[in-house]
Amino acid sequence: MPWLDWASLFVRWFHVVAGIAWIGASFYFIWLDNSLREPPKWKKEQGIKGDLWAVHGGGFYEVAKYAYGPKTMPSTLHWFKWEAYTTWLSGFALLIIVYYFGASAFLIDPSVQAMTPATAIGLGLALIFGGFALYELACRSPLAKTPRLFAVALVAMICVASYLATQWFSGRGAYIHIGALIGTIMVANVFLNIMPNQRKMVNAVAENKDIDPAWGAGAKLRSVHNNYLTLPLLFIMVSNHYPMTYQHPHNWLVLILMMATAAWIRHFFNLRHQDVVKPSILVSGAVAMAAITLWVSWPQTVAETSVNAQSPSQVSVAQNVPSKQQITALIDKHCSSCHSRQPTDDIFTIAPLGVVFDNWQDIERYAGQIPRRAAVTRDMPFMNKTGMTEQERQQLDAWFKAAYN
Repeated sequence: MPWLDWASLFVRWFHVVAGIAWIGASFYFIWLDNSLREPPKWKKEQGIKGDLWAVHGGGFYEVAKYAYGPKTMPSTLHWFKWEAYTTWLSGFALLIIVYYFGASAFLIDPSVQAMTPATAIGLGLALIFGGFALYELACRSPLAKTPRLFAVALVAMICVASYLATQWFSGRGAYIHIGALIGTIMVANVFLNIMPNQRKMVNAVAENKDIDPAWGAGAKLRSVHNNYLTLPLLFIMVSNHYPMTYQHPHNWLVLILMMATAAWIRHFFNLRHQDVVKPSILVSGAVAMAAITLWVSWPQTVAETSVNAQSPSQVSVAQNVPSKQQITALIDKHCSSCHSRQPTDDIFTIAPLGVVFDNWQDIERYAGQIPRRAAVTRDMPFMNKTGMTEQERQQLDAWFKAAYN
């Protein structure tokens, strides 16, 4: 349905723009709050808790944060909420357009779990909103008074959710649902906690009442939670372009390790804003990323990576390298229905990424990608809807190694 593709394009475009605004604001305000320093005495007498000076755009800026609030409400007060709301609304619309309208193609992988689109969508919504409910209950429980224990519980919940998602959905569908869960938690922090507490503060100033310090502390805590979740969420947003992550046999563990490392690296910058410099965090983060890369990229045995177990005779590659005619026949059988100038596939009416295999010149042009996607990451054919066998994958790999290595 071409209209669905256009809707996906425009909603995705808007989602990226809104996300940039929201995450940029999160980075800026955490930097701002952590960079405040003790003000001079005359500012303290006015109720200012911290201040800073900055230079940007050809001018100097002076920023001050009140311990409680100004004596009178300013005529113009800027709020920051629509960045969060529009990011979530557009992201959820994109989830519906791509993964729910196209559940049979993008969300359901029969080799993982055979189910109806209605069941898959129900499980997806349960994962998102059920996970959010658990997080919100934890935040409102005594557990929240012990930050380290709360962090362990949050990580455990995300680990369980990641594992369940990869047991239910396709790799891409699983990753995007964990992203939707994190995004829902983040926007709910704004809607249910940050904004209500800030409204209480504004009303108290307007009515000349005392401000409860717990309001600001609660809002700041949720902002910090959101800040640490930004880099993991960004990884999920770009991961659908890199099948070596979501197609890995232990894709749930890849996701958890990447998110944990990203949050750890974010911790370095949050400390840096407070003049606490710990290079060991960046070094350990880089080492962790390198270790994950090495592990994910390490050659797997066929038995470990094969979705459908084959007999040893099927798995072994023939001594003779497949001929040009054999490779062409394989690609015509398994790839050309989508990757053609005139696709016949019921989902892809335009060749994905413009990659076509209509003749041998086309095949040679993309020779480096064909065996990698078919025999290494194994995300092609898409959802293996044409039933490519392990022997056929190995033939493509043998052809490429003999011809180009």
